[in-house]
Amino acid sequence: MRVTWRAVLKAPAVAAVAAAVVLGPGLSAVAEPAPRGIAPEADVAHHGRVSLREERIEVQLRTGNRGPSPLADATVRLRFSVPLAAWSRLPPGCLRSGGSTVLCGTGPLRVAAEARRTALGLGFKGRPAEIVVRVDTVWNGGASDRNPQNDTHEVLVLSTGDAYAF
Repeated sequence: MRVTWRAVLKAPAVAAVAAAVVLGPGLSAVAEPAPRGIAPEADVAHHGRVSLREERIEVQLRTGNRGPSPLADATVRLRFSVPLAAWSRLPPGCLRSGGSTVLCGTGPLRVAAEARRTALGLGFKGRPAEIVVRVDTVWNGGASDRNPQNDTHEVLVLSTGDAYAF
């Protein structure tokens, strides 16, 4: 008797159909773990303004959720091209991660609700003429985000006191 690949591939399909007919819908002949839910989908978006004057930078950040699922929390990362001064104070919900990175929790993000606001006033070592600020989402509760472009920004900020939008 000659065994072909087609016969080998066809056998499991025939067995699965036979099991479904014998056991009925929703039942399985093999013990399987309970299926996990599909990850929620949420479109986190960051927007704001940033300005630099001498050694101090002001960041006004708005984080929103365009849905379709609400989020219990998200974490936004702000990376600066210049190290932060030791005296920089962070608002509640934010912490330093290394010499030039700040992480901030947003709290719950409902779908299409008013954006969560985070305001930071930070200092730098010396008086940089310019700073690059990178903003992105580090954690979003395991949700799938099909549009990650609107939560990732890179802004060149000149030390003029002018506000740069992102």
